[in-house]
Amino acid sequence: MSTPQQPQSGYGYGANPGYGAQPGVPQPGPPGGYPQQPPQPGPQAPGAYGQPAYGGPPPPQFGAPQQTPYGYGGPGMPPIPPKSGTAKVWGILGAIAGVLVIGTLVSTGIFRGGASGGSSADTGPKYKITVPRTLVGGEYKLSKDISQEAQSSVPTDGSNSHGMKTVGGQYTSGTKSMVMLGIYGTIDDPELAIDHTIQGMTKDGKTEVAVDDKEFTPSGGGKPLTCGVDVRQQMGQKITLGFCVWADSSTSGNVAETDATELSKDPASVDLQALADKAGKIRTEVTAPLG
Repeated sequence: MSTPQQPQSGYGYGANPGYGAQPGVPQPGPPGGYPQQPPQPGPQAPGAYGQPAYGGPPPPQFGAPQQTPYGYGGPGMPPIPPKSGTAKVWGILGAIAGVLVIGTLVSTGIFRGGASGGSSADTGPKYKITVPRTLVGGEYKLSKDISQEAQSSVPTDGSNSHGMKTVGGQYTSGTKSMVMLGIYGTIDDPELAIDHTIQGMTKDGKTEVAVDDKEFTPSGGGKPLTCGVDVRQQMGQKITLGFCVWADSSTSGNVAETDATELSKDPASVDLQALADKAGKIRTEVTAPLG
């Protein structure tokens, strides 16, 4: 009488059960008797989001499940393609947050070395960026505070900023998604920080400039903001991102917005003055005296 064969360890029957499989319960093998093959890793292009070409550790993929806590040294799992409206919104928010984080990294001088083009820092009052529960007078509701993730990803010191703290939030309003990211501390050259932030938003290899940035003065008053439109490829979907950036000697903030019903809208149709009006209100709502 033959001896029953025991399942072998490694790839194949009994190893690495798929979704829904229960440990210890034999699962049916593949039809036809063909052995299961181990998954083959695919090539990753250098410079793609999550694998920056500069050789350093990857920035976090906001909104994606993580194998380890956020921060350098913690590899993240790839984003799961959205299967529902809610998942789609989170995928969009994660994409926007990732773009803004890279822009913030560049604004601190981490990607762009060298000294600043001059100092505009002063000894006046210092301010911080906060994460309110709502923005634009209650129109946008906070879905997720991403301050901890952002703080662990953006260094406190760079060639143009020092002693920085980073905060941020993901917000929704109906089908609209918005991410606000801010840093505060000491900024040597605010104009340079704005330029680096905008240039950095296209460093992930998936985001391109669609409408060149220019200054807009909010209708409600206040200093001008710099706004533009980028287009990002995310999980096979083209996403149009309108954004606005501002900076002074102690704070720098940026917001980006998209609409799930018009993800691939014509970039030229984005009303940047209206977005600047929103961003002007947000700047006032998130800025508070330090201490």
